[in-house]
Amino acid sequence: MLSPTEMGRSLPYQLILDEVEHLNGVSARLEGLADQHPIATEKLLAIAGNVRSVATLLAVLVATKLRGSEGRPS
Repeated sequence: MLSPTEMGRSLPYQLILDEVEHLNGVSARLEGLADQHPIATEKLLAIAGNVRSVATLLAVLVATKLRGSEGRPS
């Protein structure tokens, strides 16, 4: 996590991309839990897929709306 001071120096798109990385890590950890807990595998994999989808949508948002203007919405 970034401190408030660090956040003030970062471009908005970079903050979102940092969260995308975090969400992808959460998804990977959920997949690991699914491997360890067969009784919950199906549900954990579904949740992991949803988290990964949200991360992908945020990355697309950055690529299409934010990044072109140095963090200002287009």
